[in-house]
Amino acid sequence: MINPFKPEIAVITEVVKETSDTTTYTFRFKEEETRETWGFEAGQFNMITVFGIGEAPISISSGPSDTGFFQHTVRHVGNVTNALAKKKPGDVVGIRGAYGTGWPLHHLYGRNLLIVAGGIGLAPLRPVIREVMGQRDRFKEVEVLYGARTPGDMLFVREFPEWSEYVKLRLAVDMVPSGVKWDHKVGVVTTLFSEMSSQPSNTVVLTCGPEIMMKFVVRGLLHMGFSPDRIYVSMERRMHCGVGKCGRCQIGPRFTCKDGPVFAYEELAALPEEVLGGVGR
Repeated sequence: MINPFKPEIAVITEVVKETSDTTTYTFRFKEEETRETWGFEAGQFNMITVFGIGEAPISISSGPSDTGFFQHTVRHVGNVTNALAKKKPGDVVGIRGAYGTGWPLHHLYGRNLLIVAGGIGLAPLRPVIREVMGQRDRFKEVEVLYGARTPGDMLFVREFPEWSEYVKLRLAVDMVPSGVKWDHKVGVVTTLFSEMSSQPSNTVVLTCGPEIMMKFVVRGLLHMGFSPDRIYVSMERRMHCGVGKCGRCQIGPRFTCKDGPVFAYEELAALPEEVLGGVGR
């Protein structure tokens, strides 16, 4: 980033409605110098400013190798994100970032990879999937388990056919509304464990979603023999100011904005459950 405290102007170039309350925005920095020097790692986040309203931390959902643009997939649940919902191509926002630590891609080369996502938690993992697609020969077996509340709440559905050419994609929903066709699993995402082919040997796990979901994902995988030092979680819901100054992202001795949002589960396992929220054992 050029200045961690100064938002850079970015233009919205495309708006894609994912679900009834979630939208993917494509951005391009206004200044050529910023476009040429700015970069990020999969799993990092930006602070998005809607001028006159405020700013909010949002994970980047495009791939680091995507050039000339970047994307954010946003659930509209607060003042800033609801104001962003009114924006259209050609409008501008402010961007600070990229912040935090990303997924450990350099540890994934030559290994099997298991990605477990729930709801909006697929957005921070989409950059990893895009990197796998662009460098498929660097990874061994790659499996993606994704769960959402209903079929209509699933993100990036239009991309699933292409993803399936590169990874094993398994889907689950909590419920299927009457009249909706669904050919996949019904149940929480952990019900897909009985169907997955991933085994503990030489497999690294990346997971993101509601904290209570990640708790049961981690618990189930540990019970199956997966190693805690090969399980990585994103605590993206704890992000706040981006620079670790406000203290609202603190988890025990760590700050999500600086030390995270991606952590090895082994780093967090010793912390009390009341500190971790839903992710503790």
